[in-house]
Amino acid sequence: MDRCANLRLLAEYNRWMNDKVYEAAGRLDAGALAADRGAFFGSILGTLNHLVAADLIWLGRFREHPARPALLDGLDAWPVPASLDHLLYADFAELRGHRRRLDALIVDWAAALREPDLDIPLEYRNTRGVLARRDLGSLAVHLFNHQTHHRGQATTLLTQAGEDVGVTDLLMLIPNLAEIG
Repeated sequence: MDRCANLRLLAEYNRWMNDKVYEAAGRLDAGALAADRGAFFGSILGTLNHLVAADLIWLGRFREHPARPALLDGLDAWPVPASLDHLLYADFAELRGHRRRLDALIVDWAAALREPDLDIPLEYRNTRGVLARRDLGSLAVHLFNHQTHHRGQATTLLTQAGEDVGVTDLLMLIPNLAEIG
């Protein structure tokens, strides 16, 4: 499987897992979602907001890549996170709607990537203002790895709150060649 196909798989996995996490989180009341549980970003709501904030920051950077697709121009309509712990959406239903739209954008962005684009460096400033220059392919992998890391925290917090997210393995989205023939 080539790198672009892997990134498309990770984008679909991201959407699938976010649907599962938000389904489980939706069974909790507002107080349980906002309760400080000692996680990096405090609460389930804080953790889910962090993921949206980080995704928006990275997509904003990707928009500046020389090979960027025009579909990222729509980011102007999204909020600009002030920080990685910025609570963009205090209302869970609003957060969930934005997450779904953001996941669709990420899937479309991954589908628009081309193999040569992945080797072209992206120059950007991190959240502390430090200049960095890295290849797009590695940064895309980081985007998805970051999501998996913090979704794992959200899954743990949901489990501790009594909500089961279900199966979380990427393996579930990888075609089983033995079944295909």
